[in-house]
Amino acid sequence: MSIKSRFLLTGLAMTLLHSASAAAQTTEIVVDYPIPDMFKPVHEKIAHDFMEKYPQYKVRFLAPTPDYEAATQQSLRQAVTGQLSDVSFQGLNRQRIFADRGIAVDLEPFIAQEKNWSQMGYDPALLSLGQVNGKQVGIGFSLSTPIIYYNADLVRKAGGDPDKFPTTWDGIFALSRKIEATTANTHGFHFDWDITGNWMWQALVFSYGGSMLDASEKTVAFNQAPGQAAIQTLANMVTEGTMRNVNSKISLQDFLSGNLGIWSHSTSRLGGVMKQVGSRFEVRTAPFPISSPQGRLPAGGNAVMMFTKDPAKQKAVWEYIKFATGPIGSTIMVKETGYFPANTLPVNDPALLKPFYEANPNHMTAIKQLTLLTGWYAFPGENGLKITDVIKDHLQTVVAKSTPAKTALDNMATDVQALLPQ
Repeated sequence: MSIKSRFLLTGLAMTLLHSASAAAQTTEIVVDYPIPDMFKPVHEKIAHDFMEKYPQYKVRFLAPTPDYEAATQQSLRQAVTGQLSDVSFQGLNRQRIFADRGIAVDLEPFIAQEKNWSQMGYDPALLSLGQVNGKQVGIGFSLSTPIIYYNADLVRKAGGDPDKFPTTWDGIFALSRKIEATTANTHGFHFDWDITGNWMWQALVFSYGGSMLDASEKTVAFNQAPGQAAIQTLANMVTEGTMRNVNSKISLQDFLSGNLGIWSHSTSRLGGVMKQVGSRFEVRTAPFPISSPQGRLPAGGNAVMMFTKDPAKQKAVWEYIKFATGPIGSTIMVKETGYFPANTLPVNDPALLKPFYEANPNHMTAIKQLTLLTGWYAFPGENGLKITDVIKDHLQTVVAKSTPAKTALDNMATDVQALLPQ
């Protein structure tokens, strides 16, 4: 063999050895997330940018789940079969179940090792949304509040003023009746009561100053005066507010098509709605009505959690969590959705989100409701997921007008009480 041939073979061998060594040093991070119709492009972009910055890490996604309940059930099954992801994006109200079962890793030790944590944009109030029983089990990723969307063109046609949108449910119902009466084949109002985790029901109860359970978490409290007002408001949406017995998928399509005047939903859909509506009609947003001085609103959205117990993996996962929830990840998420970030740094940064919010005032509605935020309540015990289904079933009877509001509330309270830990 010639000297030249030996040189080429030696070079090839060195290249292969280097490639093998680099591959051996690559740490794979397995990630799962829900609601791909909103989050698929977000997570793919974040993972791409993360791997570009940290080539020693490789991100692999599990097949996404359709909603937060499915995400929780999948992870609980995987915990039994030993197939858990390293990183999991879970609904804010589902963190508790992973903390209670010892699946979630406490992030406080990782935070303590960050020398400049106080300057990294993690506001203590927003961080608290990821705390369960004194442990930081999650970091907020995408946050939302319930808001009102309205078709300003239909409001004008009905004789309303888009600049003076009603601030009470009665005012909204009156306007919805005018919209429906003014334009043929148009629906006046819809409230997406069936959103995942009874979130909009909690929003109604909390907005009246109520709570789900008492302080001991052993007794139902949503059947007290605030809850009674909330369930009657839901009934009034049907009898006075023109709301039909349809699900949130249909109401979304109705609004996108221009056939629904007023729509109460999460800010989460705002980015997609604005893109799909385009210039066909003017979309505006308004605050969710607060009906009590003690009124609050549940923070919706999801948090990122660490599941892996492997110390070597945990280092990589912590870097991924910081990247996804930091300024770059938050900016990607906000621009693709209607959520707002749990990190404060990009909001006022001219290179990140400041120009976006200035150009998109509809997104500011949720930001202005931040002072009203409270936790998305998670029921304690093994029956947390089942309670969600029970509440949804009883709310359905009100919307379908098959059960009087007070009776439905009493039945709901009885059934939920029986499922609480004794």
